[in-house]
Amino acid sequence: MLKKIPKILSPELLKVLCEMGHSDRIVIADGNFPAESMGKNAIVIRMDGHGIPEILDAILELFPLDTYVDHPVNLMQVMPGDTVETPIWDTYQDIVCKYDARKEKAIGQIERFAFYEEAKKAYAIIATGETALYANILLQKGVVTD
Repeated sequence: MLKKIPKILSPELLKVLCEMGHSDRIVIADGNFPAESMGKNAIVIRMDGHGIPEILDAILELFPLDTYVDHPVNLMQVMPGDTVETPIWDTYQDIVCKYDARKEKAIGQIERFAFYEEAKKAYAIIATGETALYANILLQKGVVTD
């Protein structure tokens, strides 16, 4: 065990976060996301017993967001005509605001099918047990300056 490392971060996930370089991306996927088929060229990490907010908070303790892009955090847009509510996005915003000086401006949205295409290019995908709909989130790594 190590001190000051969030306990939710497994050795496998810590290794992946460490391996990632500037501008690499990681998806934290909800339980409905096709992580295995989207992640054929990525490392897929299973965290089925956990929700996205607790994972996001733990990752952002260690993981700098990219300062060279407008939106280093991206959410999957709700499909037009879908009446799904997305209260989990407010939770994500609160978490991102704790770790990034740009606050909510660091968060963007990507159309659903474009999100899938971006996910296929991710370095890693974390498959969670998150039950909220449209809860998928894409993070782009920045530079460690401390």
